[in-house]
Amino acid sequence: MDRYKKLQSGEIEWSTSIREYIKEREKPNQCIYCGSKVDLSVDHLIPRNKGRPDISDNAVIACKKCNSSKGDKGVYEWFQLDRRYEVPRIVEGKCLKLLYQLHEAKATLGMDRTELEKLCKNCDLGKLCPKEADLTVYCLESILSKVES
Repeated sequence: MDRYKKLQSGEIEWSTSIREYIKEREKPNQCIYCGSKVDLSVDHLIPRNKGRPDISDNAVIACKKCNSSKGDKGVYEWFQLDRRYEVPRIVEGKCLKLLYQLHEAKATLGMDRTELEKLCKNCDLGKLCPKEADLTVYCLESILSKVES
């Protein structure tokens, strides 16, 4: 939340996507989640079956075991609240930047809390949130599917 508030106030700015690209190149040919070097595949951070883009900023290399375990869940949904601090830095950087772009395109960045809470009530991930109406990282992923395209 500290970084989010600094971004919101303009105190800091997003780094470019090249930063994550360089970090990914430091770990070539290995799963971004567990480090395995066998059975590698492409994982979409925000699942394509939820209408998300098939672009490099939405993809990382993952082993088939991790990819299968994650399935059609978003990154935060898969890691859940108790493991949210274990999300790899590269994954979180790419995912948050993409979520920001998607929210910007859908004009949800400027929504007031009341409007967001209405979307939250329709969210099927409510069981992951600690309290209803508390906005969490899950909201970033899940409310996109509730907003008109």
